[in-house]
Parts: sequence; structure tokens; C-alpha cells
Amino acid sequence: MVLPRLKEVREKKGITQAQMAKLLNCSQQAYSDYETGKHGLPIDILTALVHLYDVSSDYLLGVTNNPRINR
Repeated sequence: MVLPRLKEVREKKGITQAQMAKLLNCSQQAYSDYETGKHGLPIDILTALVHLYDVSSDYLLGVTNNPRINR
């Protein structure tokens, strides 16, 4: 499953794949594989991305076009 919003949100924040990988404690290749859908996105990585990007998981996964977290 390709998650184009991962790349979109990362680039909007001005963060490189290498920088994001370091924040997530994974390799740049692993992070690239998440963005391209080569490997599934683990829940712990999804949770970290939601907090780092301050968007909802539904937005990152393409379920909604609303990036805001509903609380």
C-alpha cells in the first residue's frame, strides 16, 4: 500500500528521509520503503509519525482529507 501523504507531509515540514529515519530510529531505506509501500507501516512508526507531524492517522493513511486530529 503506497502512502503518498507520508512523503507529502514530510516534505511540507522540510525534513529529509534521512532526518526522519533518525527520528524514528530506523534506516533511511526502511523509511523510504514505508513511503513507497514496499513494506507495511508498523503501528509504532505510524503512532510516532502522527505525533511528529501533528496529523491524524486517518489522514496519513488516506482515509480522510482532514489532517486535523479529532478529539
